[in-house]
Amino acid sequence: MIKTKRIYEPPAATDGFRILVDRLWPRGIKKESAHIDLWAKDVAPSNDLRKWFHHDAGNWTEFEKRYRAELKASGAVESLLPEIRKHKAVTLLYGARDEQHNQAIVLQELLSKL
Repeated sequence: MIKTKRIYEPPAATDGFRILVDRLWPRGIKKESAHIDLWAKDVAPSNDLRKWFHHDAGNWTEFEKRYRAELKASGAVESLLPEIRKHKAVTLLYGARDEQHNQAIVLQELLSKL
């Protein structure tokens, strides 16, 4: 089971293995209190794509397309899969305010199909 969750929400026992999928460390979160098991910067959108998207829901469809292309080209998902398969529950953590339009949603969908 792969879930998504804002890193600003308190950790829960049901989170399982917690993976931060942001390229930048979230503001205001101390590393020792983040309770992350893995920081997977390689699966985060590139800086150029992140800046272009700028969390504008109007760019969502194009962002999804470009982000999937980046993931396919990089091979980062394939290198993350063995770690994910070790755990029954995985939570992809992200810092964005928008819970409907963020890279963790795209990544969750992609990983669930694999």
